[in-house]
Amino acid sequence: MKLYIKNMVCDRCKRAVQQVLTDAGLDVQQVQLGEVIVSEWPAEVSTEQVASGLQANGFELLDDRKTVLVEQIKSIIINEVHHNRRDRPEQQNLSDFLAQKIGYDYSYLSHLFSAVEGISIERYAILQKIEKVKEYLFYGELSLSEIAWRVGYSSSQHLSNQFRQVVGMTPGEFRKVRQPLRTELDKVQESK
Repeated sequence: MKLYIKNMVCDRCKRAVQQVLTDAGLDVQQVQLGEVIVSEWPAEVSTEQVASGLQANGFELLDDRKTVLVEQIKSIIINEVHHNRRDRPEQQNLSDFLAQKIGYDYSYLSHLFSAVEGISIERYAILQKIEKVKEYLFYGELSLSEIAWRVGYSSSQHLSNQFRQVVGMTPGEFRKVRQPLRTELDKVQESK
């Protein structure tokens, strides 16, 4: 049985979700970002009990198929950007990759994501990439060219331009500020 869980963004989240589900009495087989496979659902375990345990830890049990699709898109992008899990061939664009991986036409996924999240998939991917750039800049271990290459930008100039548009300052200015202006991954969205 597959469960879909919102707000899983890292390995620590996976461990926390596994612990909550195990404590609730479920036999957890596999945990991935946004998805958990359990062997079966025991009769004595209520959905409300599991949902409450997850919610107490900042997660949400999903049951709506559209919300599940949106969370799958987010998980794929987060995995690719933040965890360097690049299942996508270098020459394949994000839209084709998502359509292939999720099994839906990209235009459907795009409209659904925009309707639910209020931003496009492309913008969400850019915002995630900028958060990763902020992390690299904050720790100061890599040059801008190295960061651009690691995050998938064609050049450091492209990265600088996009960074300035999103953050409101250049990467160099951000390094000088040296304060944690980063956003939690599950809260990345367009500023209102």
